[in-house]
Amino acid sequence: MTSSASFIRLPDLLEGWPMVRAINPQYEQVATESADWLEKFQPFDARYLAIFRKCNFGLLASLAYPNASPDHLRAACDMLNCLFLLDEISDRLCASDARKAGDVVMDSLRNPLKPRPEGENVLGVVFQSFWARASTSSSCSSANRFVEHVQAFVDAVVIEAADRDSNHLRNMDDYLNLRRSTIGVMPCFDILQMGMDLPDDVVNHPKIVLLVDLATDMLILANDIYSYNVERIRDDNPHNLVAVAMKEQDCDAQSAIDYIARCYMQLRDRFLAGFDDLPSWSSTIDKDVKSYIWGVGNWVTANIEWSFESERYFGTHGKDIRESRTIAILA
Repeated sequence: MTSSASFIRLPDLLEGWPMVRAINPQYEQVATESADWLEKFQPFDARYLAIFRKCNFGLLASLAYPNASPDHLRAACDMLNCLFLLDEISDRLCASDARKAGDVVMDSLRNPLKPRPEGENVLGVVFQSFWARASTSSSCSSANRFVEHVQAFVDAVVIEAADRDSNHLRNMDDYLNLRRSTIGVMPCFDILQMGMDLPDDVVNHPKIVLLVDLATDMLILANDIYSYNVERIRDDNPHNLVAVAMKEQDCDAQSAIDYIARCYMQLRDRFLAGFDDLPSWSSTIDKDVKSYIWGVGNWVTANIEWSFESERYFGTHGKDIRESRTIAILA
């Protein structure tokens, strides 16, 4: 069903959230260098180049990593640009071709010095160029986790493509299980650890895993609320939680968004309670863990700020929509 309303009222997802907007002072220079780097590979046609430039992933990186060094920020900018490229390419592919594209990406990450074959998908040389530079400044632990999480992202993108092929719309639980990988935030969290060497038993501690899971779900819910209006125009069966909730609960878009917002606030409260109850190891590890989890929480802030400041979801109207929290449903 479709909503009969003319407007959607957006929730205030920063209400009660302590991580305030901050931006890396190297934003403009590093973001420009990263965008120029990607464009030199000429991976886009004119239409997708315009979309890429409107997204301004350098802004997102600079909001998500406000204290990063220039090299660290460059790695973050390049990573987000790479993930966007993979996402855009795979969105146009069937499941089998998405798997082939993903295999190219994983081979380039696992073999960053291997010459790429002539005529290969552009993803190979782009990801290889990114990782050859970024991996040199990454700890072994964060680098290994990054590669593992990109593999999980690739696997989920292939499943998403299979859903498109069969016009399959998942229920909410199944959707969230898949979306936790297709949103691609775990590699982004790994970039937070670039200068750390957190042991596996620390990263895999149940309290740390829970906080990461809570933030991931907050990012999913926020992203799907903000992107719903443009995704429903592009796809009658969008990979979007609002559409899933509308079908499962037999409700209109506003009711679905209101329900998702209530779920979001519950996640927020649980994250903040967990952040105040971090486990302890040694003074050095405790310092890194607090910095890491703060960064995970700051990703929530960065995503929301970027959603309004870029032209990804709201075009040039982000500032006005943020103030009114009202958006017209596109016909």
